[in-house]
This record gives sequence, structure tokens and C-alpha cells, in this order.
Amino acid sequence: MQVLKKYKLGILGAAFGALLGFLYYYFIGCSTGTCAITSSPTNSTAYGALMGSLAFSSLKNGK
Repeated sequence: MQVLKKYKLGILGAAFGALLGFLYYYFIGCSTGTCAITSSPTNSTAYGALMGSLAFSSLKNGK
């Protein structure tokens, strides 16, 4: 339980970013298949989760 409380923003950011990454693939994506990130839903979702986690983790208050 301590781990979830400690990394709450990172986990929330990863979930939000994964959702946005998948939505970006679904609605915009890459029609030719040559784009490294947006050519597959797995890559797009993983990249979104990573970016969301990093963005939300940076919002922590310093003690």
C-alpha cells in the first residue's frame, strides 16, 4: 500500500498517457506504417504511458 501511495501520480499519469497514446493511434495514427511510434497501437500506448508517467511525476511537491 505504501508503494501505491508513493507512486500515485506516476501510475495515474501512466494510465492517462496510455489512454491518450491509444486514442492518438486510433484517430490520427500513421497510414503508411513507416512511423516508428504511431504505426502500431502497442508502441503508441507504451510511449504515451511513459510520457504521461514522466509528466505527472514531475508535479510532485518537493519537501
